[in-house]
Amino acid sequence: MAGDIDRAGVAKAYGRWAPIYDMVFGKVFDEGRRSTIAEADRIGGRVLDVGIGTGLSLLDYARTTKICGVDISEPMLRRAHERVRKHNLTNVETLAVMDAKHLAFPDNHFDAVVAQYVITAVPDPEATLDDFIRVLKPGGELILVNHIGAESGPRKLFELAFAPLARRLGWRPEFPWARLVNWAKGHGGVSLAERRPMAPMGHFSLIRYVKG
Repeated sequence: MAGDIDRAGVAKAYGRWAPIYDMVFGKVFDEGRRSTIAEADRIGGRVLDVGIGTGLSLLDYARTTKICGVDISEPMLRRAHERVRKHNLTNVETLAVMDAKHLAFPDNHFDAVVAQYVITAVPDPEATLDDFIRVLKPGGELILVNHIGAESGPRKLFELAFAPLARRLGWRPEFPWARLVNWAKGHGGVSLAERRPMAPMGHFSLIRYVKG
């Protein structure tokens, strides 16, 4: 399944969405975004926000939390830079174009890694998660919020029907929980701390892993 989304396609898709992303997706993803940020602020220190996009999240972080934000889309990041300047967000240390699978940061560097709606939009989710854990300090937390595919029933049928459009948006709607379970087991250096359903209608989950 790794080959069904490609890096260039994701960057192109989000480049197209950049001018209207906040208006279209801001409210839909609001609960998940605020919940992940609350968890990151609880940990504090230096946080890596992968897939920072237009910087919609930046205003919600506590000013005492140091933020490094990365995204694959340069047009998205231009809007994030504008937010930082407009609101004088002095706690934002870095905003950079970067591939989530190949993070240009040293090992054991961050107290938390936040990835909101990212894992279903990358070509190789497992390798990307590995790199998230690499840059985390021991005892640090990986905080995800993401759509997790339904195992059965009407929601699964809807997700399968929606899949072609979702891929045009740069993500896969049928991503199963089993992939995360198998990744964590195979990695061996992480433990699941929480899985919490998120709005709308539990389609999304907040998921926290702790690095051993």
